[in-house]
Amino acid sequence: MINHETISLQDCVYQGKGNIVSDMGGEKVMLSVQNGKYYNLGEIGGKIWDSIENPISIGRLVSTLMLEYDVDQNECEQHVISFLEHMVGEGLVQVGADEHRE
Repeated sequence: MINHETISLQDCVYQGKGNIVSDMGGEKVMLSVQNGKYYNLGEIGGKIWDSIENPISIGRLVSTLMLEYDVDQNECEQHVISFLEHMVGEGLVQVGADEHRE
């Protein structure tokens, strides 16, 4: 897990293991079995979560979100990276170097 490091658009991210995720009224909620905490990912966080089921570069993730939502690229990049850094800090998301990892 990365601590106190920033992630970049070139990094690949993917879901961490050991989380129970459910849809509740169009928003994703999650229970981390590892740390016993609940998280409300919201609608867009849920979309990000679904998009990182398999490793994906953050740049590609941002491009995908921009196709779906009317958002400025810089704003999208900042929000996605901030969200993912928080998720990495909580141990919910993994960062790797290879988008084609199996």
